[in-house]
This record gives sequence, structure tokens and C-alpha cells, in this order.
Amino acid sequence: MLKLKCVITDDEPMARKGIKGYVEKVNFLELAGVCEDAVSLNNLLREQPVDLLFLDIEMPYISGVELLQSLSNPPKVIFTTAYEQYALKGFELEAVDYLLKPISFERFLKAVNRAYDLFRQTAPPAADHLFIKTDDKLVKISWADIVYIEAMENYVSIYTAQTRYITHTTLKSVLECITDPGFIQTHKSFVINAAKITSIEGNLIELGKYQVPVSRSMKDAVLEKIVKNKLLKK
Repeated sequence: MLKLKCVITDDEPMARKGIKGYVEKVNFLELAGVCEDAVSLNNLLREQPVDLLFLDIEMPYISGVELLQSLSNPPKVIFTTAYEQYALKGFELEAVDYLLKPISFERFLKAVNRAYDLFRQTAPPAADHLFIKTDDKLVKISWADIVYIEAMENYVSIYTAQTRYITHTTLKSVLECITDPGFIQTHKSFVINAAKITSIEGNLIELGKYQVPVSRSMKDAVLEKIVKNKLLKK
């Protein structure tokens, strides 16, 4: 899945806390930092690349608008402010969106979905396969052929309908490579290809001849993702 690295910048502690809580609910957002003012944000941007800014406008030392105008290659920005009069300036700066405080989660989600769509349109096409090292050779595996993936400490097993491949890596590393939303993590140690589901019973998902557990804490979220993939009907 495409991940957007984002930074929150606001001089109000409650505003920072609220947006941080919203960011943590959205699986394609990765929080790279939280800043109290535009000067701190400028320092952070010198140290690491960022995709998206949640940027307040009226702050000490320098405003969010002034900082954005000073950057030669600024990230995408969603302005978060209590003042309507800056809206026109925000859109002149090609802001993704302009959120007026207090910000509801519904309005926040609409803005970040818009940002995600913009990045997805410009992202290079995702590879339809991956290479893994196993038995001292590189093996090419099509994402479409994978049934499920299982973590085993410092190793990962990748199951296709016919074969099991074992490679020295972590599940986290594999997840970072996956762009297909049809791959769903059902448990801390398991990721399934939802296209391969044949049935669900209790806390087990059948994938042809295989069965994979669903953790109780993740079950509702897993079922919701499966429904979104239009593979099962409620």
C-alpha cells in the first residue's frame, strides 16, 4: 500500500493532539513528526523527505503560508486553521485542501483521501511481482500467485497454491512492498491474499487447502476490509 509520510505543525497543543489522533486512524498515513511552529518544521524538512503537511497558518515567528512560499520544492499541504480569510491564499498555493477548525474526522478523511488519490495518480506503476532470496538464489513470485504470508521470527514463509518459499526477512519488510489493497493482515504473523478466500468460519479463514487465523482484536477490521474488496457480502 502507498504510504504518505506526514507532519503536523500547529502551535496549539490540543490541535496537534486531535490531528495526531486522526492520522493514527488512517492506514495509509505515516506520522513522521509533530512540530509546534513553522521554524521547527523547516528544520525537520531539512533532515527528511515528507509527502504531506498538516499546516496551521497563524503561528509565532513565521506563518505557515510564509514558510510554504520559502520552500523551493514543498510537500503537498493541507492547511488547518481557524481563519476563513486565508482560504484563497491557500488555494493559490495549490493546497490539497483547507480545513477549518474545529475539524471533524469526516472532513479530515475527505481531505486525506484526496491527497492519497493525487499521489496515486503520479506514482509509478507497481510491480506485479517480487523477488525473494531462497536456497541461495533469487526467485520471482507473482503477487497474484501468493495465497498467504506467515512470519516466523526472522523468516517469512510465502505460500502459493503449489509451493512454500522461505526467506530471511521480516513481515514488516514484506508489508512495505505490498501495494495491492487485496492483501490483508489478519494476525500479527499472517497476511492473506483476499482474492484467495474460499470461506470464513469463526476465527479461521479458508484459502483453498490452507487455513489462516484471525486475531480477535483484528477481526472486525479484517472483515470490513474483505467487504470493501467486494469479495463477501454482509
